[in-house]
Amino acid sequence: MITINKNIQSEILMTTMEELVPEDSLFRKIDKYIDFTFIYDEVKDLYCEDNGRPSIDPVVLFKLVFIQAIEGIKSMRQTCKKIKVDAEYRWFLGIPFGKETPHFSTFSKNYERRFKGTEIFENIFINIVEQAQKYGMLNDEFFMDSTHRKANANKNKYEDVIVKEIKKRRTDLEEEINEERKKKDRKKRI
Repeated sequence: MITINKNIQSEILMTTMEELVPEDSLFRKIDKYIDFTFIYDEVKDLYCEDNGRPSIDPVVLFKLVFIQAIEGIKSMRQTCKKIKVDAEYRWFLGIPFGKETPHFSTFSKNYERRFKGTEIFENIFINIVEQAQKYGMLNDEFFMDSTHRKANANKNKYEDVIVKEIKKRRTDLEEEINEERKKKDRKKRI
């Protein structure tokens, strides 16, 4: 017997974000062990407490970079597109369906105005890696071209490698932001 799906795209669902995200989700595991609230203390001096418009939650801004790094997404623009439709990412960010997700330009403006030229990115990601290490979430194995290999790394230089990788990530973000600005300038001249 053939089954033909009927048009259900406009069907109203009664469910929670908890029900949509699988129990074995990597982001559930990360959320269980990593405490991101330390970010508020790291960035509190960069925000005004009693003036201006409400900001995007700084934890959300850093979790966006975290999602991008973990998932290997090439650009922040693509990351921001994916979080609009992915229940797992929205759950991790604490943004339910029906609420707006950060736009790429919001991320880039926050980065340019608040975080550029500081060591906040490095401090935050080192803290996250240290927490992950504390809970045994890291190991000395890695995969390259889908081939399992034993890492031959000097554990004493581990932090130096992390700092270099974070700085590279930061440079990539800055390059992406600059490319987006150049594209916008071209559009304005036309």
